[in-house]
Amino acid sequence: MPPLVGQMAPEFTLPSTSGSDVALQQCRGKSAVLIAFFPLAFTSVCTEEMCAFSEDSGKFEQAGVRVLPISVDSIPTLREFKAKEHLTVDLLSDFRREVCRAYGTLLEDKFFSRRAYFLVDRDGILRWSHLEAELGHRRDDDELLAQIATL
Repeated sequence: MPPLVGQMAPEFTLPSTSGSDVALQQCRGKSAVLIAFFPLAFTSVCTEEMCAFSEDSGKFEQAGVRVLPISVDSIPTLREFKAKEHLTVDLLSDFRREVCRAYGTLLEDKFFSRRAYFLVDRDGILRWSHLEAELGHRRDDDELLAQIATL
């Protein structure tokens, strides 16, 4: 079950393609966060989505939002994906599926996450969420940025 809007977002610390762990707590008081769960690296829709996050990274920064893309892929896989696609965003690995479970995005039968978005404000409160009904669907960055503008 996903956390409810208005509640504190579940805390997490995950390894990142940057080589450092990233904790949601690090953003508290500094920036809002868009947590973007994506099913698997190297798949077509996920590739389009991560490339769009890279291309629009300046727009997210201007909006005061840090984008944290999360998948169940291992760090070596995510590093290869990031290099192959020339991504500028760092990707986080939820290899143990603990964060996916905490956010209610894990597809237990497939053992990877559905595509989902969680917008967390500077105080750590969940302000908006969207779980895609179909794996091949994703939100456009313009739609995400419009949602961010309502913070």
